[in-house]
Amino acid sequence: MLLTKDWLLTSWDMGRRIWGVGSKVDQPESTQRGVSKMVSAPVPIRSLAAQHRERIATHLLSLSPEDRYLRFGYPASDAQVRRYVDHIDFDRDEVIGVFNRRLELIAMAHVAYAEHEEFKSCAEFGVSVLSKARGRGYGAQLFDRAMMLARSRDVKMMFIHALSENTAMLKIARNAGATVHRDGSESEAYLQLPPASFDTRMSKMVAVQFGELDYQFKKQAQQFWNMLGGLQEIRQGVRDGRHQSAE
Repeated sequence: MLLTKDWLLTSWDMGRRIWGVGSKVDQPESTQRGVSKMVSAPVPIRSLAAQHRERIATHLLSLSPEDRYLRFGYPASDAQVRRYVDHIDFDRDEVIGVFNRRLELIAMAHVAYAEHEEFKSCAEFGVSVLSKARGRGYGAQLFDRAMMLARSRDVKMMFIHALSENTAMLKIARNAGATVHRDGSESEAYLQLPPASFDTRMSKMVAVQFGELDYQFKKQAQQFWNMLGGLQEIRQGVRDGRHQSAE
């Protein structure tokens, strides 16, 4: 069944747990972990796949040297960024992102799951946001979505490896209830996730549909404006041709 944007918006009461707005993400009041304390308006978040590698690479290569250092923990070169993108396993991991109206990937997160069966209940979170898109709560919302996705796969522990100077990431982790350990210039944060519930799985379904539909709307709008631009060029060419004929 094709879901409309109006249906998704009216279904927000069910899906708002995804972003942690006005909700405790179906946890006992005694724990209150596994959801970040944020008040930003919800943003459509889309799942990314192998066909988005070039968009992901463009996003990461657009980060400043300082931002690359915070994201990867070292001053990643262009070649190292490319190698990282080329080795993302979309079948195993979750990669999610936020697109603007020009379909530019302005924020993205990578939830990496352990390859070994022994550590299948663990996952690692990494996030990056372009400087022009900061201050809108995208990092926190991506973290909330990542936790929901991890819970739906029975992950019990989310790890965040960050430099101690990466205060924005550590704040997101702390707001979600993570325990942070410092070791010199690096910090390790981990968050124990509650088991997934029926509400968690329904929230995931609504969130995926919401993000996908928003992306398709933006894609269609961009194609429409591109078409209009082409028509204007054609019309201008016709006008120029008429003027030349008149001369």
